[in-house]
Amino acid sequence: MASLQCSSYFLGTNLKNHNSNSIFQCYSPTSFTKLSSRVSRQRFLHCSLSMNGCEADHKAPLGTVETRSLSTVTSPAAATERLITAVSSLKSQPPPFSSGIVRLQVPIDQQIGAIDWLHAQNDVLPRSFFSRRSDAGRADLLQDLASENGIGSSDRNPVSVAGIGSAVFFRDLDPFSHDDWRSIRRFLSSKSPLIRAYGGLRFDPYGKIAVEWEQFGSFYFTVPQVEFDEFGGNSMLAATVAWDDELSWTLQNAIEALQETMLQVSSVIMRLRRKSLGVSVVSKNHVPSEGAYYPAVNSALETIKAKNSPLSKVVLARSSRIITDTDIDPIAWLARLQCEGQDAYQFCLQPPGAPAFIGNTPERLFHRKHLGVCSEALAATRPRGDSGAQDMEIERDLLTSPKDDLEFSIVRENIREKLKTICDRVIVKPQKTVRKLARVQHLYSQLAGQLRREDDEFDILTALHPTPAVCGCPVEEARLLIKQIESFDRGMYAGPVGFFGGGESEFSVGIRSALVEKGLGALIYAGTGIVSGSNPSSEWNELELKISQFTKSLEHEPALQPIN
Repeated sequence: MASLQCSSYFLGTNLKNHNSNSIFQCYSPTSFTKLSSRVSRQRFLHCSLSMNGCEADHKAPLGTVETRSLSTVTSPAAATERLITAVSSLKSQPPPFSSGIVRLQVPIDQQIGAIDWLHAQNDVLPRSFFSRRSDAGRADLLQDLASENGIGSSDRNPVSVAGIGSAVFFRDLDPFSHDDWRSIRRFLSSKSPLIRAYGGLRFDPYGKIAVEWEQFGSFYFTVPQVEFDEFGGNSMLAATVAWDDELSWTLQNAIEALQETMLQVSSVIMRLRRKSLGVSVVSKNHVPSEGAYYPAVNSALETIKAKNSPLSKVVLARSSRIITDTDIDPIAWLARLQCEGQDAYQFCLQPPGAPAFIGNTPERLFHRKHLGVCSEALAATRPRGDSGAQDMEIERDLLTSPKDDLEFSIVRENIREKLKTICDRVIVKPQKTVRKLARVQHLYSQLAGQLRREDDEFDILTALHPTPAVCGCPVEEARLLIKQIESFDRGMYAGPVGFFGGGESEFSVGIRSALVEKGLGALIYAGTGIVSGSNPSSEWNELELKISQFTKSLEHEPALQPIN
């Protein structure tokens, strides 16, 4: 219990006991995590210690940033043993620096799902997961830019990454600043491209943080202590130590904390069959309710149509609280979503003492590699058809709808203008097409540009977040209206979720997401864009369609298959 208390100290945890029945008596996002904090404290007893990198001098370079690769093994168990030995060697022969970060990595000669590995780790917190989207069949504008500049694509990227523990984390209650970004950048290097900080930012950094989002802060990033990387054809297990004597976190402290975490690592990995979870939804409540949502949409439309109003679009979101008959395992749920989400990013962030924030988002905020950066416009929604002919008919309706074209054009042109502020030139290709997902289809376009400076993702984040697709246009006017109308905290819903790396960085938009805790149900988030011509009933139906990927995946228990 001592380690948990120390971890709570580092994260600024303020946990209180609450009536365990309150969650079932009434619904509010707050009641969800008042109980969640207490239950999490009892369940997760092996939270790892680390340092908050935001407290360091971001101007002081680390003594070393390095990756040490060990020889290939044939199984996760062999990789774990090899890492344990390597960590012991590092302890006996420490680098001669007062600060640094060292990654030890062992290739595994078989492909194992990173999410399967994470599911085997028995709820060790903190934990993280990020799975890149498959862009097969779509033009790669970022690679086109790299080719023009004579840059090859030799970097080998993981398909998915899972992590437990925290070698170093970055968290604050104040909005994410340039100094915070430099604090993260201090631990990264293009020579160690797989040392990455995974995490996310709040949608509104200036809004009051509700209790269910407290442990995430205004932003939260972590470099995992133990990380499992899934590649096409093989895998890799890695262990990372980070230290800074100025923060009273020495290499000795870091190694001992890593060794404690390594003792929790399980090499008995079972493959999750991507079936539904065998969970029934007992009740579902929305904030706002349908009765309150219609007037909210009408109020937004009045503002948009008002004389001299600069507002052309606002995105109104909804928080849906579901209670289930049995526990929801957030990692198993995410694995089920991943099954139908090859054209989407999957993510999980769970700091100590917090619910798991999971998502299956189709939308990229940006991907930066060298001097190239790409983003995309994604807006307007229709269901998929029951047949090929019906699907094509729905697609034609989406492409020819004036209301949807207006909503999409606002998003695309706004992103184009934002990219112009940080890029020498911007490419848009195609101008408009349809992006088809498992259950829905959207209007879509790619945008890419040539950055003026390679290493400042803070400028990219500042320019692109929030996009009109999740906020509105103009952004500040839309944000103010959202504050007036919405009665819940979005937290990291619709915020940037992804990773910073020395070689490249990539962020999704945290939509199609949920906050979930075993035994406590979940909060599912969704939003719709309101423009002139929007209809409250149609927008409500769109919200139902968007959360259906979550609710329809809770029917059958996923069976397990052993991985040799």
